[in-house]
Amino acid sequence: MKILVLSFYYKPDLCAGSFRTTALVEALLDYLPEHARIDVITTLPNRYSSFSSEALEVESYPRLSIRRIKLPRHQSGMLDQAKAFITYAREATRLTRNDEYDLVYGTSSRLMTSVLSAYIARKKKAPLYLDIRDIFVDTIGDVLPRKFAMVSKPVFSILEKWAITRANKVNLVSLGFKGYFVTRYPEQNYSYFTNGVDDEFVCAGEKSEPRKRADDVVTVLYAGNMGEGQGLHAIIPQLAKRLEGKVLFRLIGDGGRKKALAAKLKEIACTNVELLPPVKRDLLLKEYQSADVLFLHLNDYPAFEKVLPSKLFEYAAMGKPVWAGLSGYSAKFVNEEIVNAVVFSPCDVGDALESFQRLGLDEVDRAGFIEKYSRGNIMKQMAKDIVSLSCDLKQ
Repeated sequence: MKILVLSFYYKPDLCAGSFRTTALVEALLDYLPEHARIDVITTLPNRYSSFSSEALEVESYPRLSIRRIKLPRHQSGMLDQAKAFITYAREATRLTRNDEYDLVYGTSSRLMTSVLSAYIARKKKAPLYLDIRDIFVDTIGDVLPRKFAMVSKPVFSILEKWAITRANKVNLVSLGFKGYFVTRYPEQNYSYFTNGVDDEFVCAGEKSEPRKRADDVVTVLYAGNMGEGQGLHAIIPQLAKRLEGKVLFRLIGDGGRKKALAAKLKEIACTNVELLPPVKRDLLLKEYQSADVLFLHLNDYPAFEKVLPSKLFEYAAMGKPVWAGLSGYSAKFVNEEIVNAVVFSPCDVGDALESFQRLGLDEVDRAGFIEKYSRGNIMKQMAKDIVSLSCDLKQ
């Protein structure tokens, strides 16, 4: 058996897609027979223009090959991202030209990797398993300028339909996606393997620093992308200003709205926010360990009512208090699954302040959550599902 894995991100890149695909490939290698082989086609680390990590363009092992495509330098703009993806798609098509596969697996947050996966699977006459991590068509209507969204959304809707209907099975990372996809593509075969907790975060959570004295300033940490979707520029400046002298915000990451966030903080002379660049995962774990509260926020857009941020699993594993601006399915998930976590309405400073008063500042034991959402266990089940799809179609 030979499986092609298409993922725009892979280790050592810093993002949910990278962590998820890396864990899945490891699970597949454990589950597949010895004669099986996996080809991963991904990119050299490119998640943040301000962060780079060394990686080989080609890695070859007895049962695994990893080929990383070098992309043109790009920022977070749509045009730059489009150019980067075109480079990836062109090279992925070239690299697979002379190979045959028993199954193509594609994981996608921005739709086009799904389209590419469907195209290559069709050319190779191979079964297709898609892993959907976001509803791109839904999102662009909220986050892009209205005129551009009106023109592009119908095009992307056609591409979405083309990819989804050609897949033999579709996995939805969030149960919140179910209504959208089942309504549009009721005949598709779905699975629901969510994101999960990585062992590194469990180990790090066991070594977290104890809470400081009650009269000390509380350190609130956010780590991740700083784009329109996260909406930090719409909540942090006013929220931090109201908590000067009580809370220190440390924001680690990069993204298309980081400059807007910095400009707003400067405009209102906010002194208790530190904007820091992305860091490698080992350093990030240390930041988590030393923080008092872990912060998460998604912008106030209808599309985000369906998502389930992977960051929640990292945060929950640490045992730290979680302070989250979320709505819809993710808010329901936090309230039902994560103890000592509070949710406030996105972009609502007053609600955020009220919820912070309800948050306990001591660490808690989330062993039940960790066991239920172990990334290793989830990926093992997903690996079996992928392999069984290929086997079932051969019968």
